[in-house]
Amino acid sequence: MDPNSKKVTKEDKKDYAIETLCVQAGYSPASGEPRILPIYQSTTYKYDSTDDVGALFDLTKEGHMYSRISNPTVAAVEAKIAALEGGTGALCCSSGMSAVLISVLNITSAGQNILASQSIYGGSVNLLGVTLSRFGIETRFFSQDMTDDEILSMADENTRLIFGETLSNPNLDVFDIERFASLAHGIGVPLIVDNTFPTPVNCRPFEFGADIVVHSTTKYMDGHAAVLGGAIVDGGVFDWSCGRYPELTEPDESYHGIAYVSAFGNSMAYIVKARVQLMRDFGAIMQATSAFLLNLGLETLCLRVERHCANALKVASFLEQHEKVEKVSAPALPSDPRHALAEKYMPKGTCGVISFTVKGGREGAVRFMDSLKLASIVVHVADARTCVLNPAGTTHRQLTDEQLAAANIPAGLVRLSVGIENADDIIADLSAALEKV
Repeated sequence: MDPNSKKVTKEDKKDYAIETLCVQAGYSPASGEPRILPIYQSTTYKYDSTDDVGALFDLTKEGHMYSRISNPTVAAVEAKIAALEGGTGALCCSSGMSAVLISVLNITSAGQNILASQSIYGGSVNLLGVTLSRFGIETRFFSQDMTDDEILSMADENTRLIFGETLSNPNLDVFDIERFASLAHGIGVPLIVDNTFPTPVNCRPFEFGADIVVHSTTKYMDGHAAVLGGAIVDGGVFDWSCGRYPELTEPDESYHGIAYVSAFGNSMAYIVKARVQLMRDFGAIMQATSAFLLNLGLETLCLRVERHCANALKVASFLEQHEKVEKVSAPALPSDPRHALAEKYMPKGTCGVISFTVKGGREGAVRFMDSLKLASIVVHVADARTCVLNPAGTTHRQLTDEQLAAANIPAGLVRLSVGIENADDIIADLSAALEKV
């Protein structure tokens, strides 16, 4: 039991379809209570006795003691996200990056290492490969094209986890979850998967062997570019008592000497520790108002994801045939070499993000983007509105064309996040802009 967060209840775990869970899970008002999830805008909570508050700090009683640990609004959204992913518990964070950070640091310390796919989001590469290295944690990046033996040769007794993304940003590489879950479990470590782009609507990593799932809820879960957020979801099945994770099995002197596995079992030990130890210390909390806005986005997640995917497939098919486009990267396309793997893990669709290379290199991409009328140039994806970005002209602007090629980012690459507008209007906008290239 996790006394400091709203658990996934029997009501949340009914055999409802995911469309129903998006709307109904997490918050169930009693008679006379608000129908819509309220915003509990309070940092603290009142108790009837010192014994009551003491029991909260001992983690033997359900409730909230301080909003840096838990908050009723946030807890309801955590329960909804856990239900959507099929996990046992969740922890909402202030951003996707803080979710990645806490998910790793929860079971990793100085002198240890992790294995991570080299095609993950650039911000995650910097966090894992640069920032964590300053604190003595090494990240060993592997290519998904490497053989199992080559990847396993990178691991040792200090390896703590394997990390990947279901769909990478921006190259849209498809992560073979079953393969890497098997590799991780073969060496006794968990698999952490970032499921931001497909969302649980299109991909359920736990069903393929993943142990922990993380999200940037800023993207499709919010869906309106309104609020930053992140989430960590515990699958509840990894055996933390395997002998490699003393931080979960031995007394935590920073929290009354509690041993998390003994107190909460394998099903909740990881997520409880992340909350009462790391969130307590880092304070990277999701605010109540942010959780309220996120919940509104989650209620329409299934509808929006379906429309994003349908529009993106139409747009990708158009771009694939256009003479001004050199290459289209969209695993939903039957012609994409990753299509079969995408069909295995995401049979209902991938996401609304595609990338393509415009002829004329960086100059061609800039001319194309500056000619768009409907689509906006923004540093964001997964918005209800169609948006574009040229990495060579923005996030990787300092690199030469040769350096961009070495990083597998063509100078003419455009990351296109297809929105939920009418697909014909989007295509007309892209077509008119391509004529200017």
